[in-house]
Amino acid sequence: MSPTVVRRTALAASAAVLALLATACGGSSDDDGAAGDGEAKAERSAPAGDAGQPAPAGDAPTAADLEKAALAPADVKNGEVTTKVPAKDDVAKDQVSADDAACLPLALAQSAVAQGEPAASVKRSWQGQTEAPSDSKGPDGQDMTTVNVDKIMLNLASYADGGAEQALKGLSTAAEKCSGGFVASAGGDKLKITEVGTATAPEGGDEAVAVNLGVDVGKDADGLMKLVVVRKGATLVTFSAVNLSSMMTGAEFEVPAEVVDAQVAKLG
Repeated sequence: MSPTVVRRTALAASAAVLALLATACGGSSDDDGAAGDGEAKAERSAPAGDAGQPAPAGDAPTAADLEKAALAPADVKNGEVTTKVPAKDDVAKDQVSADDAACLPLALAQSAVAQGEPAASVKRSWQGQTEAPSDSKGPDGQDMTTVNVDKIMLNLASYADGGAEQALKGLSTAAEKCSGGFVASAGGDKLKITEVGTATAPEGGDEAVAVNLGVDVGKDADGLMKLVVVRKGATLVTFSAVNLSSMMTGAEFEVPAEVVDAQVAKLG
C-alpha cells in the first residue's frame, strides 16, 4: 500500500510512532483480524413511524445546517477534532473509483466521500491516542508501552426525496456483492481490499450499516479498516475508521463509540 494511502487512512502518523508501534505492540497480532462477522447484524432496520420515512423534497439540510450539526472540538473529551480537513485528506468524488462498479459505494465511504448526489456535505476528522503497559519486553528487558492511534474521517451529507435511504441501501448492497474484495483508487493511489464483511451497526440513528474491510498491506499481511454509516432523517453520516496497529497487523479494534455517539447525537 502506498505511503499516501497509509497517510489518508492512518492520519499521517509519524515515523517515530510507527517504529514505536512496531516494537511496543507485541502480542497484538495474535488477535483474529477477520474482516467479516457472519453472525453480526449487518443493518439495523428503521423503526416504524415517521423516523423511517423518506424526507420530503426540499427538506434536505443545507450546508449551513450540516456545519452546525457536524462534530466540534468541544463535543468529544478525548482526542482532537479537526473542523477543516487538510487538502491532502480531502478526496473529491471524481478522484474515487473501483475496478467493480458495484463496489464504488464502499470506495467512496472509505475515502469519506458522500454517496450519490447530496444536497450538501461537510467533512470532519478526529484523531486520538491511548497508551497502556505492554505484556512484551524490550530488547534489554525494559518495560514497553502499547500505543493505540485511532483516526476517523467523517462525512455528513444531506439528501432530498429519500436519497439518504437509497444511499444507505446501496452501501449495504455493495457490502454483500463485494465480499470477495475489490481494488479502489483514491486520488490516484490504489488500495486493494481483500475482504468485505458486515458488523454490528451502532444504535442512535434511524438506521445504520457497519462494514469491515480487509486491506492488503503487503508481505502477505492484511490490515483492517472499518466503516460505520448512520442515517438520521435526511442526513447520512459516514465514519471511515482506522487503528494504526490494526492497519499493520489486522488485529480487531473498536471504532471509538464516544465519537460516533457524539456525532449522531448532534443530528437531533
